[in-house]
Amino acid sequence: MEWPKDLLEIFDDPLLDGVRPKVAAPTPNDRMQQKLAEVKEWIAKNGREPRSEGSLKERMMFAAMTKLREKGFEV
Repeated sequence: MEWPKDLLEIFDDPLLDGVRPKVAAPTPNDRMQQKLAEVKEWIAKNGREPRSEGSLKERMMFAAMTKLREKGFEV
């Protein structure tokens, strides 16, 4: 397909050099997979599962782990 000259001139405009396509937002499944990876990384780093008491980060990992298990994921 041959592009019209006017259109090619628009694409060659230096003002459009930084224009990139919009990145698609992560899906709920993508976010769940990411959270699963974070929980597994936390467990590997700390040598145990997160508990409901402890630092804020540990409590957040505990809540995420609990929710993932409710949804049927194996942590």
